[in-house]
Amino acid sequence: MPIKKLSLAIAAMAMAATTAFAQAPSARIRGTVEKLEAGVATVKTTDGQSVTLKLAPNLAISAVVKLSASEIKPGSFIGAGARPMADGSLSAIQINVFPEAQRGTGEGHRDWAAMPQTTMTNATVAETVSAVNGPVVTLKYKDGEKKLVIGPDAIILTTVPAEAADLKVGAELVTTATKNEDGTFSTARITVGKNGVAPPL
Repeated sequence: MPIKKLSLAIAAMAMAATTAFAQAPSARIRGTVEKLEAGVATVKTTDGQSVTLKLAPNLAISAVVKLSASEIKPGSFIGAGARPMADGSLSAIQINVFPEAQRGTGEGHRDWAAMPQTTMTNATVAETVSAVNGPVVTLKYKDGEKKLVIGPDAIILTTVPAEAADLKVGAELVTTATKNEDGTFSTARITVGKNGVAPPL
């Protein structure tokens, strides 16, 4: 093969490899740790599968804690899993109050994969007012806004830094992991349940 064509072929293969790496599939894994050793966790997922999760050396671990509706203030950046109502507003199912460092994460309004016929809105709280059925907040995001009713059954969570010891056999976890060619997964960030509080859906 002429040198010029060989060089072009090598460049094409390198580009393809780079593209494949950049587009490595990811998955949201939620389940219970069954086994933990040498930077690898075996997780029994909520749908009954067993997956191998490779943990990065600099693994970041967070734990979830509960909040009250009164702790959601104007300016808070939240992710609200909710059920649409007839009047166009949303009824909160689960709310994740993001730490300030995660402001802007996934901003927008979309279908929520965790439950059928529900939505997820990641947005900034512009206003909060009291109402008969619980606080009503106005959520503003780059393409619009939504009204969110926070009833007494809504689960409200936030994440806080956790210790390595919080990741243990029996712990519930959730993570977004990259799928490897051998069928295992790799992650650099995990959220664990602690003191009876389950990770977010």
